[in-house]
Amino acid sequence: MKNEVKLTAKQQAFVDEYLIDLNATQAAIRAGYSAKTADQQGSRMLANVKVQQAVSQAMAERSKRTGINQDRVILELARIGFVKMTDVVDQNGRIKDDATDDDLACIESIKYKSSDTDTGSSVEREVKIGSKLKALELLGKHLGMWNDKLDVNVSLPVVISGEDALED
Repeated sequence: MKNEVKLTAKQQAFVDEYLIDLNATQAAIRAGYSAKTADQQGSRMLANVKVQQAVSQAMAERSKRTGINQDRVILELARIGFVKMTDVVDQNGRIKDDATDDDLACIESIKYKSSDTDTGSSVEREVKIGSKLKALELLGKHLGMWNDKLDVNVSLPVVISGEDALED
């Protein structure tokens, strides 16, 4: 039997709403808190140990139920980030027969257009794969390869000299 966390009705409403978009302020508003104080209420709720436990438990249950977890997301990003177009399509723009499931999972769209004119017929094919740049950016962030924040914390010892010249 799982360990159910006992919450008030309003706390449970906050947890349910928070799971929608992980936005504490909006969750607080949707759970019935005043829009004027929703940011503080959302912060207060997330600081509550019981609410934290309930959110973690609900997220774990959802991950188990859906099969969506961090590993699966990272693997999908890696598929997109490291696919080569030549593994997916041939020189004529057709999907290769020997393209792997991993390669095919990267396809975002396929367009096919044939036209007949007086001078003959033509075929246009377009195969678009997911954004490699975006996938690689997200993978890099996951690995901590780049940081958008600048750390300006500096620890330096402070030495006061000339103590004899100071007045009492």
